[in-house]
Amino acid sequence: MAKELKGLVLSGGAGTRLRPITHTSAKQLVPVANKPVLFYGLESLRDAGVRDVGIVVGDTHAEIEAAVGDGSQFGLRVTYIRQDAPLGLAHAVLTAEDFLGDSPFVMYLGDNLLRDGIQDLVAEFRAGDADAMILLQRVPNPQAYGVAELADGRVVRLVEKPAEPKSDLALVGVYMFTPAILAAAKAINPSARGELEITDAIQYLIDQGLRVDPSEVTGWWKDTGKLADMLEANRLILDVLEPRIDGTLEGSTIEGRVVLEAGARLINSSVRGPAIIGAGALVEDAYVGPYSAISTGVVIRRAEVEHSIFLEDSRVEDIDARIESSLVGRGVVIARSEAKPRAYRFMVGDSSSIGLL
Repeated sequence: MAKELKGLVLSGGAGTRLRPITHTSAKQLVPVANKPVLFYGLESLRDAGVRDVGIVVGDTHAEIEAAVGDGSQFGLRVTYIRQDAPLGLAHAVLTAEDFLGDSPFVMYLGDNLLRDGIQDLVAEFRAGDADAMILLQRVPNPQAYGVAELADGRVVRLVEKPAEPKSDLALVGVYMFTPAILAAAKAINPSARGELEITDAIQYLIDQGLRVDPSEVTGWWKDTGKLADMLEANRLILDVLEPRIDGTLEGSTIEGRVVLEAGARLINSSVRGPAIIGAGALVEDAYVGPYSAISTGVVIRRAEVEHSIFLEDSRVEDIDARIESSLVGRGVVIARSEAKPRAYRFMVGDSSSIGLL
């Protein structure tokens, strides 16, 4: 395969499963270990030798364009491609036809994370003569995914979210295609949910006798579309954190792998890693436990937090129970009020969840 691969990153989804955070923020920009999920995918493409990347965007295009810019911060050349409505992954491919031209390409779903990157997989596809390569991983709940059925090491059938799966091999959100996928996407009809499914387009390739190779991902893979998966991805990335202390400690202790960014301050506090505390954050008279990601400008004072993600400029003060397994949005304030009579007072967005002891 002589031509260099392009990259196609899909970042147009609404992120309904991460509301209320995604009412005001693109789901691909919610941070894992203090870095937007989308950035991990862009870095994976760069590390695999891809330089030209098209990002398919929807209603959150302004925020994504502001965060990524022209791509130079990642060593990439980025083109933005508007998808007017989320009409399916195969529709997104057709939307990008002018950008893709006759180049083979890697399609990467912008809210996916793969621990081991895609360098070896891209090299294998580039060197081979397959018309498509799909990444697969065994999962305990295949009915929630697109599922591949194999025979003699080849893909013979793909089914989107089957009620009775015949395989536990789920499609990971990374695909590699030759331009043949464009003709396939034009040949299929919308599914029952009104979308042009990428699984149907790949099945069309198979039915036309074209070669679709499977590659099973052995390292971890996470689709970060739900809170539990976001927290798990945060945990997995923090597990391989390289410790670094650039902030200041005053009467504080650190155990384990901790990153303390420049301008962050720990005062009379204890941090047990793995954890990351962003620039300008303040942790005072507090405890930060394992698998916590504290973003820029966060204040945690007289409180305990663990296994949680706190977005920029949020504040937690004077809470006498530990906060755990939580995702706290930008600018959120969680604090005890001295007002009488004592009562809970909330201003809570759509789709929020609050658990009280």
